[in-house]
Amino acid sequence: MTPEQFNQIILTPALSLLLSCMDSPNARAMLIAICLQESGFNHRQQISGPARGFPQFEATGVHGVLTHHATAGLANSVCGALVYRPSVDEVHAAIRDNDVLAACFARMLLWTVPAALPDERQPDVGWEQYTWAWRPGKPHRERWDNNWERAWRAVK
Repeated sequence: MTPEQFNQIILTPALSLLLSCMDSPNARAMLIAICLQESGFNHRQQISGPARGFPQFEATGVHGVLTHHATAGLANSVCGALVYRPSVDEVHAAIRDNDVLAACFARMLLWTVPAALPDERQPDVGWEQYTWAWRPGKPHRERWDNNWERAWRAVK
């Protein structure tokens, strides 16, 4: 899958399930950059690990979205719309194969970041927000700027 395909065929329907204010070029670029960083759109299951979906969500991230005061109600609505029980185990299992669900949960996790999403000229802020929200075990800063540029090209 290319970043452009992900933007069109996954993000558009996913973001339509959320609040309209959650859809913006900044949000789309950030989500694409994170997926490029985490999986490169090549793996829905982490190699030798528990993370799932293109954004490589772990069960702790699912739990956080399901219970955070800013996202719990919305997460329940998304689960209902996509016919999943709002439980960590069920959602975490489903995220591996349901790209729309994974994108919704990734956007809701970004919604918990206590700052505005960065614009195209702020890759360092994007990196800070990504590492704050995803808490990657082995972050690779050297790949981020290229992923950031690719993401922004995909949303233009």
